[in-house]
Amino acid sequence: MSSATVNYRSLLRTSGAAAFFVPAAVGRVGIAMTGIALVWLVHARTGSYADAGLATGGFAVADALVGPQLGRLVDRFGERRVVPGALAVHAVAVALLLTGAAPDPVAGALIGATLPQLSALSAARWSALLSGDRATALTTAFALEALANGVSFMVGPALAGVLAAGGHPEAGVLLAALLVIGGGVALTAQRRTAPPLTGHAERRHAGRALLRPAFLRQAALGLALGVFFGAMQVSVAAYATGRGTPGIASLLYAASNCTNLVGGWAYGTWGRGVPPQRGQAAAAAGLTVLALPLTFLDAPLAVGATLALTGLAVPVLLILATVRTQAAVPRAVLTQAFTWGNSASAAGSAGAAAVAGRVVDTGGAHGGFAVAVGAAAVMAVLAAGGAAKAAEPMGAAEQQGQDLGRP
Repeated sequence: MSSATVNYRSLLRTSGAAAFFVPAAVGRVGIAMTGIALVWLVHARTGSYADAGLATGGFAVADALVGPQLGRLVDRFGERRVVPGALAVHAVAVALLLTGAAPDPVAGALIGATLPQLSALSAARWSALLSGDRATALTTAFALEALANGVSFMVGPALAGVLAAGGHPEAGVLLAALLVIGGGVALTAQRRTAPPLTGHAERRHAGRALLRPAFLRQAALGLALGVFFGAMQVSVAAYATGRGTPGIASLLYAASNCTNLVGGWAYGTWGRGVPPQRGQAAAAAGLTVLALPLTFLDAPLAVGATLALTGLAVPVLLILATVRTQAAVPRAVLTQAFTWGNSASAAGSAGAAAVAGRVVDTGGAHGGFAVAVGAAAVMAVLAAGGAAKAAEPMGAAEQQGQDLGRP
């Protein structure tokens, strides 16, 4: 596969690619359903959003904390020795929730702790599959991953909402579990494209890469991006409610989500020639500038158009964070590195939702949007620092450390 001819179709025609990508994409719809399906089920059961929030909070915290540890085990022992066991316990956790055999917060936390990191597993397989002279196609592969995530988080919550509105909230949790377990089992069954394991000594040395500035910068970017997501979600809802038209919130979210898909598709198609460090810095700076008008705009059409423009930049940041994480760490810790990035983003989103809520209570929606703009500015500073660092000559010792374990 030459870099001149690579596109989404040719990428999926790569031997073994579709066989792991499709199950992972299906499973991610279930992952996207799980959190909101928990809210619907626990609220229907107890009549309390506080109880629903407690169960969902336990789910999110457990997912963020345990996910990287599952990634570390996968890097050490391989998918086939880790993922099936996690899926089995996940099924038990869902059964405990549905039957009420365990308190909802406990069951929710156990569901989160055993949720397989399918996006990280799929990204790690792309990295192994497109090694050597095919590595130029990785940007397109990670763009495809971003598109799958975007579609999942549009379809999954909608499915859970439809089932709950129809009077069957438990069906949303059950369907989510079936998709997660089915996708995980089918993905794990693809032995040929599983990343090769590395030796103990290599893993021990490679683990230091997770403490190096190159990776920590990407984790910090993920945290800031999560803050941006969380603040925007609260602020859009507050803006719509504050105008007395809560129904337009869904339209505003849709505007951003649709351009998100367009931006990811376009960058994967035409953005391969841009150096990742420069592209990341430009996307973060662009997001800051594009989001700034939200701190003072009032007209719904203007706010919707601005949200649509910000949606174009977000997937570029997600794609390039994956690209730069893959370049920053050896293969021996790659799955763990990807899961830490996901956890950082989830933690930022959860924290920002609480902070932005307080800001909105005192300063209105514009104050919440200012939190999002601040997060984008932090990303711009971090990305600019990374681009400047990448432009510096690399010493022999640093180069050897980066090359360790990489194909």
